[in-house]
Amino acid sequence: MRVDEAYKACEKITASQAKNFYYGIKLLPPPKRQAMSALYALARRIDDVGDGPLPQAAKFEALDAVRGEVTALRADPSSALASQDPVLVAMADASRRWGIPLDAVEDLVDGCKMDVAGTAYDNIDDLVVYCRKVAGTVGRCSLAIYGNRQPGRAEILADDLGVALQLTNILRDIVEDYRDMGRVYLPREDLARFSVGEDLQGQQDDLAALISFEAGRACEWYDRGLPLLELLDRRSRACTAAMAGIYRKLLERILRDPTLVLRTRVSLGTADKSIVAARAVLTGSV
Repeated sequence: MRVDEAYKACEKITASQAKNFYYGIKLLPPPKRQAMSALYALARRIDDVGDGPLPQAAKFEALDAVRGEVTALRADPSSALASQDPVLVAMADASRRWGIPLDAVEDLVDGCKMDVAGTAYDNIDDLVVYCRKVAGTVGRCSLAIYGNRQPGRAEILADDLGVALQLTNILRDIVEDYRDMGRVYLPREDLARFSVGEDLQGQQDDLAALISFEAGRACEWYDRGLPLLELLDRRSRACTAAMAGIYRKLLERILRDPTLVLRTRVSLGTADKSIVAARAVLTGSV
């Protein structure tokens, strides 16, 4: 498979499935947009295994297979260029061009395995470890594509912003994660603090207080991670600001009405997302 064809396949996956992230990715210049699409397509593949219909044992086997492919890419990126798998071909080229830290992708696989195993989290520190694996890792890989002015500090900030985004995801999907997967990500000590059961059963006021508390915590992680924008070039800053801005808008809606996530899946319409993206381009901020 030709590399340009592989990138086109990844961009198609990203445009059709990255309902929020694509608003940021499309603001990048073509070479970086291609690399980000390859990264998204691989991350999506890993996520789809974890959330898919396979039995638990088969999911672990499939994730081990993906991990093996990523390990092979780390050892010799050129070996995947002969593959007929467009995601592997594109990632092989992107990792060679941009120095993407593929060990971070292996961490993403480990985070997905925590989902498959049904891992519960006793406290926020435990949950943050998970968030860094499934979201912070993608941020660190993205930095390799963006470039940044302060290596080291930028990776820490990208990790923190990833935690903010993942906490927002957890709150947005709180009902369907439990209904469809039996997963409750909120820390057990927080559930107990607000008299909410591990099956998310409790009084409406207690549930609202719990969600409001967790949303406030997510806001603190945005405050920690958003200084990353100052370390990026203009278009990379716009990309990141658009993606983070959309998720922060979701969080603001949850803060205004914490029980909204119990009634429906909170989302932004196309017009709202476009406004956030336009602001990101014009101001470089969320």
